[in-house]
Amino acid sequence: MCGIVGVVSQTPVNQLIYDALLLLQHRGQDAAGIVTQQGRKFFMHKAKGMVRDVFRTRNMRALPGNCGLGQVRYPTAGNAYSEEEAQPFYVNAPFGLVLVHNGNLTNAHALKQELFQTDHRHINTESDSEVLLNVLAHELEKVTRGITLKPADVFAAVRGVHQRIKGSYAVVALIAGHGLVAFRDPHGIRPLCVGRSDQGVMVASESVTLDGNGFELDRDVLPGEALFVDLEGNMHFQQCADQVSHHPCIFEYVYLARPDSVMDGISVYQARLNLGVTLAKRVVSTLPPSEIDVVIPIPESSRPSAMELAKLLGLPYREGFVKNRYVGRTFIMPGQGVRKKSVRQKLNVIGSEFKGRNVLLVDDSIVRGTTSREIVQMARDAGARKVYLASAAPPVRYPNVYGIDMPTPDELVAHNRSVEEVRESIGCDALIYQDVDAMKQAIGSLNPKLAGFDASCFDGVYVTGDITLEDIARLNAGRDMSEEGEEDTSRLALPNAQTA
Repeated sequence: MCGIVGVVSQTPVNQLIYDALLLLQHRGQDAAGIVTQQGRKFFMHKAKGMVRDVFRTRNMRALPGNCGLGQVRYPTAGNAYSEEEAQPFYVNAPFGLVLVHNGNLTNAHALKQELFQTDHRHINTESDSEVLLNVLAHELEKVTRGITLKPADVFAAVRGVHQRIKGSYAVVALIAGHGLVAFRDPHGIRPLCVGRSDQGVMVASESVTLDGNGFELDRDVLPGEALFVDLEGNMHFQQCADQVSHHPCIFEYVYLARPDSVMDGISVYQARLNLGVTLAKRVVSTLPPSEIDVVIPIPESSRPSAMELAKLLGLPYREGFVKNRYVGRTFIMPGQGVRKKSVRQKLNVIGSEFKGRNVLLVDDSIVRGTTSREIVQMARDAGARKVYLASAAPPVRYPNVYGIDMPTPDELVAHNRSVEEVRESIGCDALIYQDVDAMKQAIGSLNPKLAGFDASCFDGVYVTGDITLEDIARLNAGRDMSEEGEEDTSRLALPNAQTA
């Protein structure tokens, strides 16, 4: 999960891209980078850290030009601790290219060998985004061979990229002296939208980026589609994939995206309200509402679901946790030890809301279980009589290989465990999960035109249709394993993993 943005404008874009990255900060806190273009020259600054820490006044002054792109990163491939792997990435031929990428290539290892042996291109990092950049550069070189670049050439190159790479990818790239190209994988797994203003064109991961910078959402980039924006701001669209099916990542709506974004025609906020409706039905079928004194959300993504659930069940809704906004999201912190320690730094209880009460805590999802375990104990320490826990998402049982940092099976608390076993592990008095089909219906009803969703972390069905146990083991190779031990895929079964 990363956040990307690209802009072609009539005025300098350095401040505009900086402001856009602040609005995408929730999508990545490991590193940030900006590239601008003036004439045929690129100007780049990138480093590890939050946007506000990476860019100082001197850095911003060194980023002139009326077009550019940026990224906030959290790593799911490559070395999380290497500053070299911060994006954007650059190659000098053809023309000069810079690129930012949100997603995860599932065949990056094979492509590295192919690029070296056949295309004679060198990859200097472990990042799959550098692989993607070099594939794009090679395909662009094949169709142009030094001639003047036309939109049709760009689209032909993207068509070649689609034919070679697998996995999830939303991409924005700059071609020196020509313009900006953006494209999305044939399944539309990772989000990408485009907007306009009087000053120009912006492409970004989420619509909130457009809203916050005075751009009006035009539409989403379609699965397999490419957009080329020349330096005058003229837009050209073309479908570049032979076979497409629109299956966005459902976890975007559950947790990743900001609630004020609209993605693929679906309001993230309304999606979370709908999840609260279906979760309320699950609660009623599991636990009499009379056993619950108060509904308390676990900040922040769960609030809409918790409010809707409380309203439908006729129960008081209260804020019981205060969040320290200056501590990073525990979900994207490396290592169970750091994650566990940060929970009590991140959240503090309002004791009066717990003391002597049976509380229903509502979370957006339960991934590793470490945070949930700590929060349940915090509620007990605050004097709660009983602590029930409801998840607006189903059990996360399978690895994600499309760009979310939860690919190791043994990191998942629900992997190969029953709901009762998960409840015992977390330590709550009752555990209620969302139903997979109900989740898909609750969100999918907001845009019936979608073919479906990638919900592979919940149902084990990988929409690209090419993921095997061996792929998962390879993708996890070199990752920092959790404190609970080495990864073991021998007990992992993938239902219908070869078909979408």
